[in-house]
Amino acid sequence: GLNRGNGYSSALPGGLLQERDKRAKWNGIPTLLQKLFESSHPNSDLSQAHSFLKVLSSQLSIEAMSFVTEDRKTAQESTFPNTYTFDLFGGVDLLVEILMRPTLIMQKKKPKMNDDLVKDCLSVLYNCCICTEGVTKSLASRDDFVLFLFTLMTNKKTFLQTATLIEDILGVKKEMIHLEGIPNLSGLVQSFDQQQLANFCRILSVTISEPDVGNDDKHTLLAKNAQQKRNASPSRAEVNQVTLLNIPGFIERLCKLATRQVSEATGANFLQELEDWYTWLDNALVLDALMQMATEEAEQSSTESSDESSLSTSPLRHRLPQSMKIVHEIMYKVEVLYVLCVLLMGRQRNQVHKMLAEFRLIPGLNNLFDKLIWRKYTASNHVVHGQNENCDCSPEISFKIQFLRLLQSFSDHHENKYLLLNSQELNELSAISMKANIPEVEALVNTDRSLVCDGKKGLLTRLLTVMKREPPDSSFRFWQARAVESFLRGATSYADQMFLLKRGLLEHILFCIIDSGCTSRDVLQSYFDLLGELMKFNIDAFKRFNKYVNTPEKFQAFLTQINSSLVDSNMLVRCIVLSLDRFESQTEDVKVVEVLSECCLLSYMARVENRLSFLFRLINIINVQTLTQENVSCLNTSLVILMLARRKAKLPFYLNALREKEYAEKYPGCLLNNFHNLLRFWQRHYLNKDKDSTCLENSSCIPFSYWKETVSVLLGSDRTSLCAITSYIDEPFVDLDKDLIEFFTRRHGVGMIVTGLLAPPTRWRTL
Repeated sequence: GLNRGNGYSSALPGGLLQERDKRAKWNGIPTLLQKLFESSHPNSDLSQAHSFLKVLSSQLSIEAMSFVTEDRKTAQESTFPNTYTFDLFGGVDLLVEILMRPTLIMQKKKPKMNDDLVKDCLSVLYNCCICTEGVTKSLASRDDFVLFLFTLMTNKKTFLQTATLIEDILGVKKEMIHLEGIPNLSGLVQSFDQQQLANFCRILSVTISEPDVGNDDKHTLLAKNAQQKRNASPSRAEVNQVTLLNIPGFIERLCKLATRQVSEATGANFLQELEDWYTWLDNALVLDALMQMATEEAEQSSTESSDESSLSTSPLRHRLPQSMKIVHEIMYKVEVLYVLCVLLMGRQRNQVHKMLAEFRLIPGLNNLFDKLIWRKYTASNHVVHGQNENCDCSPEISFKIQFLRLLQSFSDHHENKYLLLNSQELNELSAISMKANIPEVEALVNTDRSLVCDGKKGLLTRLLTVMKREPPDSSFRFWQARAVESFLRGATSYADQMFLLKRGLLEHILFCIIDSGCTSRDVLQSYFDLLGELMKFNIDAFKRFNKYVNTPEKFQAFLTQINSSLVDSNMLVRCIVLSLDRFESQTEDVKVVEVLSECCLLSYMARVENRLSFLFRLINIINVQTLTQENVSCLNTSLVILMLARRKAKLPFYLNALREKEYAEKYPGCLLNNFHNLLRFWQRHYLNKDKDSTCLENSSCIPFSYWKETVSVLLGSDRTSLCAITSYIDEPFVDLDKDLIEFFTRRHGVGMIVTGLLAPPTRWRTL
């Protein structure tokens, strides 16, 4: 390797080195490195060194290009002999040393390195990173170098090369960097133009997102709770989020970037062009380099002749069609929306919300909706289902999904959700409340009308329009349904539901579930959850349901979909059970009595054997070891059924039915012991932190105190109490072996279902 101490020129005599070079096929790289080393001593002007570097650079960039164009998975180190040799003989260390040299000089006035030399050093390092992962890892382990790279971003000429290299390095870095460790971060960000800021967002995304725990057992609530105990203090990602929010003007500039218009003029063959380009451009920064070339070339031709038309005849301009500018803008917006989305879901949520409202993010996105976000000819049938975070989506698809995720986090349990409507639509909500003789929701009254959407339609209504046009199995449907559902979440609002019912949402959902042949579990789950929020406690919704599901065959098809996976449909089951309970207490209302007697869905749930059947299966498909954020709702739904039974003094009847079911299944004690364990877990989980309890209370309209009370009654240790689970487990089967229970629930249940569409936010499902 190369060592400054003895300068390796003395290590091998020239002739011997050349001889060895021929046999080893080193392509003269060690000799070139030796020359580079000798010409880059601290007092040299580096111009000679630069010419050696250029020769090296061309040898390495050929390999990097072939690597980018070939399938990365098949690439081996042996395929890139030049890069390997360059690193082997200390080339990487030498370049790092040359780059960082100015920072080590003690004088006040530091010597400035030639921009082109810096650019070439960075490009060579980037090429080495592309071809040999070891290089990326060793650079990532040098904190001084990583922080130094950020300081190079102040120079516009080397910005892109620096950004590309940083992005690669942060991708493999074991420890997340501390943003406050970057020298003068605030000044750095304020010096960026909008284009640089967008690329900087791409880098930031790694520093503010919690590392993904993966889809294994770490995803279980047991593991998550254990992790939370260990990490009581804010994580690095959370500290970094605060650092960003404290940069003056940062959020305002992101909102401007997210909502700026693209001057639009696209050809009809836009999609074809996009696909051709996209096959080899996997990086927004590569795109930038292209744009830079085009601009530089255009500038050059304008200096050569003052004739304006020469700009437009520049050959590269032809090869960068207008559509590329649009893709470019879309790629920027994806990065910006991602950062905003992460911040919206973090601990500083309320502060971020205030800023996004003030800087009119939502009206701005509303104005882009038809022109850019959901353009007429987006081929959403390109969407393959079940994509994950590192899927190779086209920029257009990533943009739509990122936009929908942003809407979801924006309106989820937050009163700013009414900013998604325009003034007429807000007036419509008030009118619905007046007509139904119920007070307006406080959040609606408090909405600042100067910050809402303008135009003929608000963002929510535009979303409904495109949602109805989506093909049955398109994964956009999943995200669209999640976004609309989060608007309805929280305490049930009759006016919000009616607003959506009047726009045909219920019929659309039922068509999707019953008639469209949709088989995607993700889409069905999101549609069931949305249907539950839309119908909960709303008698008009049940009336409409009955009108649509007007034959026994249709109702059977609906039940089949519900029963095919209770993990997916249990929120809807919970909504029906809760609504039925409320309607049964409103017998003085003629309309309610009429719907109760006619609606097939309510009559079905009113039969106690059907409620019991749901209860058995809900307890059966989960156990403490397999509980996740997604299926814990099964436990809460089973509790809702039992709380309502307890209100009517029917709890002993239900517990006895569970006992009989166990004996019939020849598994005495299994079901009840499993339920007992689940409830003990429930106590540890929900009584330890307050955030989920308000969710449970809001969504069920049952005070949390009643949830707690019911659980402790069920867990009572007195074997003579008729409401304690333990009274229904015969002596030999008390405290059954954990493994047996797990075997039983796995045999009968689904175990864990985890979906991975572009890394779902944790607040995916209301619990």
